[in-house]
Amino acid sequence: MPDPSAPRKPRRLGIVIPFGLLLIFMAGWSVVWLRARAEVVRRLDAGQAALQQAGYDISWREREVGGYPFRLDVTLTDAHVRDRSGWALEAPTVEAEAFLHAPTHWIVAAPTGLTFVRPVGGPVRVTGRLIRMSLSHFQNWPPNLSFEGTGLQFAAAPGATPFGLSAADRVEFHLRQAPAAVGDEGGAWLSVTNGKAQLTGLLGRIAGDKPISVAWDGRLSKMSAFRGRSWVQAVRNWTAAGGRMSVKSGGLTAGDALIGVNSGDLGVDREGRLAGVLDVSLRQAPRALGEMGASGTLPPDRAEAAAEVARAREAGGDLAHATLNFEAGRTTLGPVALSAAPKVY
Repeated sequence: MPDPSAPRKPRRLGIVIPFGLLLIFMAGWSVVWLRARAEVVRRLDAGQAALQQAGYDISWREREVGGYPFRLDVTLTDAHVRDRSGWALEAPTVEAEAFLHAPTHWIVAAPTGLTFVRPVGGPVRVTGRLIRMSLSHFQNWPPNLSFEGTGLQFAAAPGATPFGLSAADRVEFHLRQAPAAVGDEGGAWLSVTNGKAQLTGLLGRIAGDKPISVAWDGRLSKMSAFRGRSWVQAVRNWTAAGGRMSVKSGGLTAGDALIGVNSGDLGVDREGRLAGVLDVSLRQAPRALGEMGASGTLPPDRAEAAAEVARAREAGGDLAHATLNFEAGRTTLGPVALSAAPKVY
C-alpha cells in the first residue's frame, strides 16, 4: 500500500485577515475620534473667546475631553459665566456628552448642582435629583434646547434675598424652531410642577402650604433676527425687525389663587421693558391683591383699587376676566396702575 500523503499545513489567512481588518478599522476609528476631540476643543476655545469679546466673563478651572471610543465627554470643573448686567451661572462640575455618530446632539448635566446669581437678589443654590439640558439641531434657529430638573431645592445664600420658590417637583423649559411651513417662528414652553413657595414671600402668603404650578406656551415671530453679540443686542435686533411673542396659554396657580392667561401679544419697548397685553382670568384675585398690599409689594391704595376692579369683574363666582396691559413702562390691571412693567434687559 502506498504511504498516505502528508497533511498540508493549515492556511492562516482565514484568521489573519479578519484581525488585520479589525486593526485597520480600530486605527481609522481612533483617528476619527481624535479629530472629533480636537474639533470639540477648538470650538470650546472659540466659543469662550467670542463670549469674552461680547462682554461675558466665562471661565473654568479644569477641562477634560474624553469618552474614547464611542463618545465625546467634556467635563468642566468650577465653571463660571457672567454677563454685563450681573446675572451669572456657576457650577462645581459640568458634564457634557455626545455620541461620536451624533456629534451635534449634546446632553449637559450639573450632577452636583449649580448656583445662579441675580444682579440684585444675590446667589441662589440649586440642587436636585436631576439637572440636565440637551442641545441639538444647531442648523436651526433657534436650535433645539430643553432643560429638565426634578426634585429641585432652591436655597438663597446667606444675606441674599429669598427666592420665590424653595422647592419644585419638576421644572421644564423647551425652545424649538417652528416647522418650515409655519414660517420664521420659534416656540417656547415652560412648566413648574408642585412648587413650594418661601413662607416669608408673597407667594407663600397667598398659597400657604399648597403647591404652586406655572405653565407658559408662547410663539415668537421673526426669530431669524434674534441674533447679536449680547442678550441686549439680540433683543433689540429682534424688536427692530418686528419680533413679538404670541401667548397661546399660560398661568400661575398658587393655592386657591389662579392667574390664567387666555391669550396675549407681547413685545419689548425702547427702555427694555415688557410691552403688550394679556387677556387673563383671575381666581381669588381680591385676596391675592390684598396680600400684595399688606406685604408692601403694592401700595395699599393701588392694591385696594385693583381688588375692587377684580370684584366688579367677577361674574357670579370667584373668577374674574380682565386685561393686564404693559405700556409706557407700567403694568395696569384695567384702569389701575399696579407697578413698573417687567424688565427684559
